[in-house]
Amino acid sequence: MLLKLSIRNAALIEQAELSFSGGLNVLSGETGAGKSVILDCIDFVLGAKADRTLIRFGAEECLVRAEFTPSGAINEVLTELDIEPDETLILSRKLSIDGKGSMKINGVTVTAAMLRRVTSLLVDIHGQSEHFFLLKESNQLHLLDSVGGAPIVQKKEKMQELLAQRKEILRELELLGGDEGERSRRLDILRYQIDEIKHADLKEGEEEELTIFRNRFQNAEKILSALSTARDYLLAESGSIDTLNGARRALGAITKLEEDYAALAERMENASAELTDIAETVESFAERLDVDEREAERVENRLDEIKTLKKKYGGSITEILAFFERAQSEYELLSDSGERYEQLTAKLEKVEDRLYDACAELTLERKKVAEGFTKRVTDELKTLNISAANFQIEFDEYTRADVPSATGEGLGGVRFLFSANAGEPLKELGKIISGGEMSRFMLAVKAQLSAVNVIGTYLFDEIDAGIGGRTARVVAEKFCKISQNVQIIAISHLAQIAAFADREFLIEKKEINGRAQTLIHEVTDEARTLEIARLVSGDEGDYALKHAEELIRSAEVYKNSHS
Repeated sequence: MLLKLSIRNAALIEQAELSFSGGLNVLSGETGAGKSVILDCIDFVLGAKADRTLIRFGAEECLVRAEFTPSGAINEVLTELDIEPDETLILSRKLSIDGKGSMKINGVTVTAAMLRRVTSLLVDIHGQSEHFFLLKESNQLHLLDSVGGAPIVQKKEKMQELLAQRKEILRELELLGGDEGERSRRLDILRYQIDEIKHADLKEGEEEELTIFRNRFQNAEKILSALSTARDYLLAESGSIDTLNGARRALGAITKLEEDYAALAERMENASAELTDIAETVESFAERLDVDEREAERVENRLDEIKTLKKKYGGSITEILAFFERAQSEYELLSDSGERYEQLTAKLEKVEDRLYDACAELTLERKKVAEGFTKRVTDELKTLNISAANFQIEFDEYTRADVPSATGEGLGGVRFLFSANAGEPLKELGKIISGGEMSRFMLAVKAQLSAVNVIGTYLFDEIDAGIGGRTARVVAEKFCKISQNVQIIAISHLAQIAAFADREFLIEKKEINGRAQTLIHEVTDEARTLEIARLVSGDEGDYALKHAEELIRSAEVYKNSHS
């Protein structure tokens, strides 16, 4: 629930802090005093689209901070968002005049999407022209299942088991190549791939050898010229070897005089032997360079063939051969899979039959729940001065052919349909025009759902518009009933509703230092009686005060009898 709301520089509010309690919290005050600003601030901190008109005139920025008691579901979301859960959930949002802003959860900066993911589980706002959490079609099925309780849960668990079985069968069938036609096509493709690779007779390292040969052929003239020149330098008369041998012979005359001369002569002899070997190798390379053009053409064609296979089956010969082995294994599996495929197909048929039956059972249970739920809500609506109310839940039709699209929620969705007036057709809730009717419809629904809804705070914006007398009392009693399970924050002009408040706040607009300013303070005891008297008749006369006191006593009696 919402524990505390702090506001700074929002509209006419310079500074305000509200501490809410559990149960029913009522905000009252004159029209135009700034009650709607409180809701705007709550909406803002929950992640609504930022509007710079919210910033107080003359201020650079506005700031709203809200403290909540988090639920287990909230803490799970926080953990998923890598935000440390705490005993208190603190939301803060700032907006500056230049349009820049920041949003934080427990001090951690978050995006608008992250903020809304958390706040969608915190507060359900009900104001005229607002979008209601529980009225989104995507949530209506979940709502109905919540009302249904354990029987619905059990049937959905059965559904999940059957869906898991179906998924496993489909996985096995996929390994077998699908139906007979698909398997036959796959076998043809595999046979072609296997034959193509097998016919190529690839060898590991073959491409590298062929590439070396092609490079040699393409550069044969350049290689031959280099080898010939090198050979001439080595073997020609007065070439390197002759010159080195002459130097060695010259040293021969002094080798016996000192060991150093002998060692130097030996080194020259070794060098001469190495150069002679190099010269012979150079000559051998030159003699072998005579490349057959037909062989060169064969090598080029072979490299093109390998290139084509690489495009199809892998980036190297190693990868192509690995693909070949996988293709052979799959071919062998598919060739022998006919009997297994038939077994799995028959098994799938049986599981899908059971799945369809489970969907039908779930839908039947939901229809039973819907019948009682719609009747109770309709009865609530009639006490709320909508005597011709008609509320129904429409179920989508489906057939056995729709089973492949089944989910853990079963088959077919639901829609809430409503009509407030006799002779008027039922319409989807989102198409209802009257905000007052929508608010009372929601109040009737909440009276039935407050015990099962995970959201801890309901916020009603002038749900009492257009009602009074006995209907106002009934609305107040509905608020009392709902607030036993969830916190309610309501803006109201009705004394009957204010009298039921567990905590009441008065919103006033005053001129301070030449500027209008909204002030908010809690009213208790005598001040609360005076405010309820003002709501009764617009003044604080004796009659109004006595009426206010009676309303408060009557509300206390009712609350005590229903606590």
